[in-house]
Amino acid sequence: MLPNDVLLEIFDFYVGEDVDDLGPSDKRRIEGWITLAHVGRRWRSVVLQSPHRLRLRLLCTPETPARDTLDIWPPLPLIVCNSAYGSSGVDTSNIIAALEHNDRVCHIDLYISSSSEWGHVPNSPAMQKPFPELTDLWLEVNDDEPGPIVPDSFLGGTAPRLRLVILDNVPFLGLLKLLLSATHIVKLHLFFIPRSGYIPPEVMATSLSALTSLESLCLHFRHPRPRPALETRRPHPPPLTRSILPNLTGISFKGACEYLEEILARIDAPRLNKMQVTFFNQIIFDLPQLFQFISRRPMLRAPEKGHITFYPDAIDVTFPPQTSDHGALSVQILCTASDWQLSSVEQVCTLSLPPVSTLEDLYILEDQALPLHWQDDVEHTLWLELLHPFDALKNLYLCKKSVPRIAPALQELVGGRTIEVLPTLENIFLEGLQPSGPLQKGIEKFVAARQLTNRPVTVSHWDRDSKSESDRL
Repeated sequence: MLPNDVLLEIFDFYVGEDVDDLGPSDKRRIEGWITLAHVGRRWRSVVLQSPHRLRLRLLCTPETPARDTLDIWPPLPLIVCNSAYGSSGVDTSNIIAALEHNDRVCHIDLYISSSSEWGHVPNSPAMQKPFPELTDLWLEVNDDEPGPIVPDSFLGGTAPRLRLVILDNVPFLGLLKLLLSATHIVKLHLFFIPRSGYIPPEVMATSLSALTSLESLCLHFRHPRPRPALETRRPHPPPLTRSILPNLTGISFKGACEYLEEILARIDAPRLNKMQVTFFNQIIFDLPQLFQFISRRPMLRAPEKGHITFYPDAIDVTFPPQTSDHGALSVQILCTASDWQLSSVEQVCTLSLPPVSTLEDLYILEDQALPLHWQDDVEHTLWLELLHPFDALKNLYLCKKSVPRIAPALQELVGGRTIEVLPTLENIFLEGLQPSGPLQKGIEKFVAARQLTNRPVTVSHWDRDSKSESDRL
């Protein structure tokens, strides 16, 4: 008895507003409309007359007999996926058959084992044609080594409606050609970039400059030194003006610092509010472009708190967001030796992170899950050099494991060196503080020296496990 427009409203509610964001594993949600179409002739008519309103899609997997079943339905958009079928024992013929409908495919999600027949799918004739309706492209190679190089003719070199590109361990030198036709990309994530998929930074930056709709960018290299080694290349002079990416809000990078420097010299992102950077270890970190880039971002340059966290294989400096008005900034360096961790993070803090000079709260932490193999011969001066750029720091929080490493260094700040480091410090909060003992006596020497300069420092217990917003003291 319900009129068609009421039925359509109910069907729309049943299908769900987020159907476009569903992954290929959500078969029941993607093809939930088929259940409605099977109820009766009238329901089927209402459903099929509103393909855009109900966002009708057909899911094609290795188990879908595409050549036999696709003709049953109208020419609806196709989601082609084998993400649950990466092994060599699954036939590729059904996926290839679905990809032959290149004018209907809107979403491709392929999990490829290069050692199996799946490794030949990107090179198949079906994938060398233009895909005019494709909006989402996911390719992942699951082997330790990258799969066969994706040819320049992949997708016919054109996919004008692409909005999302995620490549994982995929050598695709034709990517830049594809990006020329896909200027509406919103998310570009390149993970585990192999040497055979290396793109020079100035070329990458030029390609990015055309992506004015880009909101999220990830560039993660697999190796510390892309080919050719950046330090042996003659650096290209940066352009007089930077390309503006007006919608870019997030950057995630993992690789050599020289590569990131070349990128940041050529682009700007006025709306950026989240930046995560991971560097492979090296002797010298020279990052003037990173410093300038962060300095131009008000949401990144003035955080309220900073965390320095030591891990067994890395050290991380993070400025977490405190409110919706502040962004998140994180720089991680991959290294294992204790003295190298301190030296590298000191360089980055001193030369590359403008928030350091205005920060008032600093937390020094260690990974609680995995033990650190800390060297016994680490020089105290390395700790003092690390703390030196924090000129505005008022509150220093030390986790239980870090206290015996930092306290001896603070003891050296006596006499003429009393306010050489942390001149504005007012409070030290120690996790696991004991009322007496050699550690407490060592801290007392530092406190007594500061008292003589009329810049007193108070030592208090820090309850790190507290769930209070203010870290109950």
